[in-house]
Amino acid sequence: MYEDFIHHIWKYKKFNVLDLKTVNDEQITIVSVGQHNFNAGPDFFNSQLKIANQHWAGNIEMHVNASDWFIHGHEVDDAYNNVILHVVWEHDTDIFRKDNTVIPTLELKKFISKDVLKNYKNLFEKRKKWINCENDFAEVDGFVIANWLERMFFERLERKSKDINTLLKQSANNWEGVLFKLLTKNFGLKVNGESFASMANSFEFTVLRKNQSKLLSLEALFFGQFGLLNDDVQEIYNLELRSEYQFLRSKFSLSREGVMPLKFFRLRPPNFPTIRVSQLARLYYENHNLFSRIIKANTLEELYQLFKVATSTFWETHYTFSKSSKKRIKTTSREFIDLLIINTIIPLKFSYAKYLGNQINEDIILMMEQLSSEKNTIVNNFNKLKRVSGSALQSQALLQLKMEYCVKNKCLNCRIGHALII
Repeated sequence: MYEDFIHHIWKYKKFNVLDLKTVNDEQITIVSVGQHNFNAGPDFFNSQLKIANQHWAGNIEMHVNASDWFIHGHEVDDAYNNVILHVVWEHDTDIFRKDNTVIPTLELKKFISKDVLKNYKNLFEKRKKWINCENDFAEVDGFVIANWLERMFFERLERKSKDINTLLKQSANNWEGVLFKLLTKNFGLKVNGESFASMANSFEFTVLRKNQSKLLSLEALFFGQFGLLNDDVQEIYNLELRSEYQFLRSKFSLSREGVMPLKFFRLRPPNFPTIRVSQLARLYYENHNLFSRIIKANTLEELYQLFKVATSTFWETHYTFSKSSKKRIKTTSREFIDLLIINTIIPLKFSYAKYLGNQINEDIILMMEQLSSEKNTIVNNFNKLKRVSGSALQSQALLQLKMEYCVKNKCLNCRIGHALII
C-alpha cells in the first residue's frame, strides 16, 4: 500500500462517502476535500468537513499507518496544529496535536470497494513489466488516451521550454544564439548530439556572425573546433581550412577545451558528422537571419525549403577528409528535417510565443499532427500494446508518458492509470 493511493482515493472521492465515520464512530460529511499539497506540510489544505454535526475548516494529513504521524514527528510540528482529520489505511494508534488534543481519524480501507482495491493491486503487482498497465492498456478508451497524450505533449514542450529559457539567460536574451546551440546539438543526432553541443558552446555566437558571409570561414570554424583538420591531409580544401582556422583561432582567441570528440562508428555515411557539419555551415551561410525566418514560417513546406541544404563541393566526393568516394549531392533529407522540426523548431516556436505572451498551441498541434510518428523502442512498444501513435505529436507524448510517469510509477497521476483503477 502506498500513501499516493490514499491521496488519490481521497482527492477523487473514490470511496463510500454516504456513511463515513471516524474510528470513534462520529459521522463525517465531506464539504470540500481541499487542495492537494505537493510540497512540505499537510497533504490537503483548506478542507471543509462536518464531524459529528460540527463544521471544521483546516488541513488533512494522510498516512498508511496512523503511527506514521509520530515517526514523522508531526506531534511537535506547528505546521500540523490545524489538521482536522487524519486519514489512514490502518488505524494502529490514536494521534495527537502538539497540545495533546486527539485528532479525529478516518480508517479508509473500510470504505473502499473491493473492485477499486483489486484494480490498484493489479496495476502495481510486483512482476516484470515494461509498464505497469501493459496487460490492460489496450482496454483503455481511445478518447481517454488521445486526450492524455495531448496533455503529455504539451507537458514535454513545457519542460523543453524551461531548458530554452536557461539558454536564453546564458545568451543574454539572444534568440539567434539560442537557436544555434539547439540546432547544432540536433544536427549531431543522438550519437554526436553532445559533441555538437560542446562545439557550439566553445565560442560566442558573435564569432559565427562575423564570419557568416564566407562559407569556408564557417566550415573552418566548425571543423577546426572539432579538431578534424589533420596536418597529414594535403588536399587543397583541407589546406585552405587549416589556414583559415589558424587565422580565426588567433583573431578570436579560440579554445577547443571542453569540445568532445566525434563518433563515426556504426553511422551510415550520410549521417557522418563531417557531412552534418558542412550542411550546418551552409545553412548559416545562406541564412543570416535564420531565427526570424523560422518564426515567420507557418507551414511545414516553408520549413522544408528553409532547411534543405547541401554540403560544400568537396563533400560531394568525400565522407571523410582522407578518402574520396563516388560523387553524390548530399542534401538534408526530409526525414532529417522532420527531426529538426520536432526537436528544435517546435520547442523554439512554443518558447518564443510564451516569451511574447502569445498563444500558438493550435498551430503547433496542426504541424505536429502532419509529421509522421517517430520510430523508436518506446513508441514501438506502446504501439504493440495498442496502436496509439500515428503522428509526431503522439510519439513525443509517449516519450513523456514513459519517462515521466511509467518509469517513475506515477500511475495515480496518469489518466490512463486512473481509468484502470476506477
